[in-house]
Amino acid sequence: MMGRTLAEKILSAKSGTDARAGDIVISKVDFVFVQDTTGPLTLRQFQESGFTRPASPQSCAIFMDHAAPSPNREQANDHLFLRRFASETGCQLFEVGQGVCHQIVAEQFACPGDVIVGADSHTVTGGALGAFATGMGSSDVAIAMALGKNWFRVPATIKIAVNGRFPKGVYVKDLILYLIGKIGADGANYRALEFTGPAVARMTVSQRLTVANMAVEAGAKVGLFPADDATRAYLEAQGRGDRYRPLQPDPDAAYEKVIEVDAGQLVPMVARPHTVDNTATVTELKGTKIQQVFIGTCTNGRLEDLALAARILRGKQKHKDVRLLVAPASRAVMEAALRAGYIRTLVKSGAIILPAGCAACLGVHQGVLGDGEACLSTANRNFKGRMGNPDSSIYLASPATAAASALTGEITDPREIL
Repeated sequence: MMGRTLAEKILSAKSGTDARAGDIVISKVDFVFVQDTTGPLTLRQFQESGFTRPASPQSCAIFMDHAAPSPNREQANDHLFLRRFASETGCQLFEVGQGVCHQIVAEQFACPGDVIVGADSHTVTGGALGAFATGMGSSDVAIAMALGKNWFRVPATIKIAVNGRFPKGVYVKDLILYLIGKIGADGANYRALEFTGPAVARMTVSQRLTVANMAVEAGAKVGLFPADDATRAYLEAQGRGDRYRPLQPDPDAAYEKVIEVDAGQLVPMVARPHTVDNTATVTELKGTKIQQVFIGTCTNGRLEDLALAARILRGKQKHKDVRLLVAPASRAVMEAALRAGYIRTLVKSGAIILPAGCAACLGVHQGVLGDGEACLSTANRNFKGRMGNPDSSIYLASPATAAASALTGEITDPREIL
């Protein structure tokens, strides 16, 4: 019998069936979560469907991260509703300032072989730890919360084999931007992207989280990494080593197609306005003026990212015409960056440190752009109006490119500074 991909293995185990691409399965769901922009709708759907208590309250979490601290009365009232729901049902509640849902799910909950659903498209981030983690609509998430299970169509898988070594000044964000530019924003619609190869084996979990996070920008249902020694080390560091189990695809698994990438040939990449697949090399955009740089989000707000930005900015001052915003992805990241001195370095360079959370990413507050302004961001989306103003422009790049550009006031190749 033909071997299985990672997606097929996980959904087979959780559904008790021989799950193959294209099959419909009823799968156990290990963890369910909502956040403060989609959460109120999901939880009202839950109540209107006649449910009063989740199947497993401790396997459900509510995060206040997207509009945190609350920027207006409406959001504050939504927060009151979320707090009340958590109190009444026993769901875990993560308050304002604790961080972005996807980062906390990685730090505290996601494990190899889990099925995780969230009312947020970037739930795919959990795939870095070998979990089948995916975003769903409010009604589906409400049902998963109520019943502890849901239906899935098993996705076909595209294998991404990454060979070679990354050159100096080139990072995993450049890899995923290159890949999305190559296959297009709909190039992996309802597919699993499965990452493998020597370069992947050398990636830290922090780096894998960046790549898995952006799988959905190519339309993917999940972005999956094998569970290996790096996964084990990460879980042990988080005090969850007992939850580790190895997880690899079978050697004879059937893939829809295989895409080979030579990491050694990659260069710093940028996604231009107003789509993520509108990519260019940093050299092509050299000199493009920017008024704001944003380092953070569920894509690039981790300790490694802040360390890299601090390394580039140490002893230097940001450009006088640039606002440099930095938002750690979680309180744990913030505390570690404080201990390591990265926050001090960033502040001395002129950065504004925002609370752990989504901050400027979705345009609710803390960094909305003015008409005609451009921001270079380490986030995952640059749609028109994404940061709160449809008359502004968003470029996406790595933390290295972002930090280098903050120094010059224009899009800059980080290799020139490193």
